[in-house]
Amino acid sequence: MIKLILFFSLFANLCLFILLNKKKIKNFFYKKNITTVSIEFIHPIFKHKIINSETKFPLDLHVSKMILVHDKDYNVKGLITDYETWILSLMSKISPNIFEFGTCSGKTTYIMALNSPPQAKIKTITLNESQASKLVMSKGENKIAFKNIKNESSYNQFMFSNTDCENKIEISYENSIDLNIENLKNKYDLIFIDGGHTYSIIKNDSEKALQMVKKNGYIFWHDYIPGKTSTKDVYKYLNYLSKKIKIFHIKDTNMCFYKKD
Repeated sequence: MIKLILFFSLFANLCLFILLNKKKIKNFFYKKNITTVSIEFIHPIFKHKIINSETKFPLDLHVSKMILVHDKDYNVKGLITDYETWILSLMSKISPNIFEFGTCSGKTTYIMALNSPPQAKIKTITLNESQASKLVMSKGENKIAFKNIKNESSYNQFMFSNTDCENKIEISYENSIDLNIENLKNKYDLIFIDGGHTYSIIKNDSEKALQMVKKNGYIFWHDYIPGKTSTKDVYKYLNYLSKKIKIFHIKDTNMCFYKKD
């Protein structure tokens, strides 16, 4: 009886330890090749006012136009966090030409349009519901990621629709696999990749983005998360790509970035 009690006690403690250290355990089993950096490392626009050794204050440059969307009340799919959104909003301030893989609800598109220079142009690519319904999953692809492509391609109205900054935005309904980039090379200051998360699509979008970004321009990827089934191919591919180019993970986010020197 005592042995049984000891066994259940040890088992309960083990379960509690795993629960409390879930993130650390995931990181142990999922090898991470990409260095994590603070936002100040990305660009001087993120530098803070240093008050003392422990305290920082924001600068005027950090003020941006934002949209706060409550997940449950609004029932909006594919949202990124407010902190990640703010990072993109500041990068948009210095980006007259922007490209986005994966429009979804158009939240990030809208944020980038609100904060980009007055004459900025934003091209965003997505599938409509009819196109998404005809997709055929390739053998060996991530089933959950494929399902999410269809789920997040259900919008025909976007957050930026009928707004004052909609004139900045060009939306294209097409599969990024079929995207012809011949006239898009070395054109964009900022590219955000948050479209399909199957391996073939994240590879395609990244390879095209690397040709589309101009010198000193930036590529940002979303959903670099160890251990999450639906985004495992983003994690896998970015770790692979980081052996060829300098990619950095941004602290306290699920985003990575690359600057073209």
